[in-house]
Amino acid sequence: MTTHNSSFSQACDVINKRWNAWIIDFLMQGEKRFSEIAAEIPGISSRMLAQRLKELEDAQIVVRTVYPEIPVRIIYTLSERGYDLRGLLDAQRAWAERWYGHKS
Repeated sequence: MTTHNSSFSQACDVINKRWNAWIIDFLMQGEKRFSEIAAEIPGISSRMLAQRLKELEDAQIVVRTVYPEIPVRIIYTLSERGYDLRGLLDAQRAWAERWYGHKS
């Protein structure tokens, strides 16, 4: 039986929360505004998106940059830690395509 260390548990808590993989995957394309992320993820409320982005920021996966313009412009990007999840998301996508991508 495998014991899970706290770092693995912590990573699973962040990555496996509903919507987080979608947000991270979309941000792999580059910087996005809140409205662009919301438009890309059907079914997520603005409140939930704001909560998830804050959690991902706290986990140092997402970087939030505020530009003091009028109106204020806020951009979300992935940190190096966030971009490092590409392999994991690619593997998850391949697995989903293999097992859920077609009906037998």
